[in-house]
Amino acid sequence: MPLKEFLSELDEEVAILASSEFEIEVVETSSVPTFDDPNITFHNLDTKKKKCKLLESCVLYVDIRGSAQISASKMPKTLAKMYSSFISTMIACARYYGGHVRNIIGDRVMVVFDADDCFKNAVDTATLMNTASQYILNRRIKSIDFKCGIGIDYGRMLITKGGAVRYGAEKEFYRGLVWLGKPANVASRLTDLAFKTEDITTSVVREGHHYPNIGEWTWSDRTYEQFIDSLQPTYSPVLRHKAEYFNTFFKTQRTSTKTPPPILMSAAVYDGLLRAHPKADYIVNKYFKKQSIAVRDYEGDVYGGDVTFVVAKEL
Repeated sequence: MPLKEFLSELDEEVAILASSEFEIEVVETSSVPTFDDPNITFHNLDTKKKKCKLLESCVLYVDIRGSAQISASKMPKTLAKMYSSFISTMIACARYYGGHVRNIIGDRVMVVFDADDCFKNAVDTATLMNTASQYILNRRIKSIDFKCGIGIDYGRMLITKGGAVRYGAEKEFYRGLVWLGKPANVASRLTDLAFKTEDITTSVVREGHHYPNIGEWTWSDRTYEQFIDSLQPTYSPVLRHKAEYFNTFFKTQRTSTKTPPPILMSAAVYDGLLRAHPKADYIVNKYFKKQSIAVRDYEGDVYGGDVTFVVAKEL
């Protein structure tokens, strides 16, 4: 087919899909649908109709920390064993608490939960995955310091069938369920941050204090705000410091490392768990605490913890 004709056909198809005549039918559900659900269809240009479902529930992602570096440094056979162990373990953990695996991309596994008791099931699944990672995978996979990160969010997700109808050996590569909505994006970004060590560089003011009676100096780093607050009001170009032995200062940088816990969840998940199970160990013992973490396109609180099931220590 000539390129111009190909582009013309594409333009015609998109024009139909974008027109007001094309109907999108949305059915609300409380259960995680499968690919063969009759209420989720590919778009039909003849009938000008497409069916989707809407689910309000928890979504969880889990993946291996530092997988790119691991892949670059390990032999193919070692990699195959590691990824097979990880994927099969995470799938088993997801199924144990009723989760439904709905996507596997490389080392990232997506799990969605039925709406009924989704908060407890999602957090239990995250705890089980963290337990298996620390007490089984990290012990059995000896060639690396095995770690994984887990992120959970809650909200409304539109489930649609994406791709195109194809037949033959490659048909599975051209189709899949697509989960549209903020919860899937937020959960994925929380997973990116969970258990990931980052270097944080901060600009600070280094103050020097000289004690003439003993001939010694002390140095301390202050934020810009702390340094300004330590100055006395003045109407001259001469700085007046509140500390008696302040002598000099200069601008510098301070580098520190930060590693969030392996399980991160949005406020919607934590608050939902608090409402549904106020006496759960997670809540009573405050296993999950607020984290100072910035998540792109998310403005709520983030809760995190390194929680495992005690029974695993007996393995």
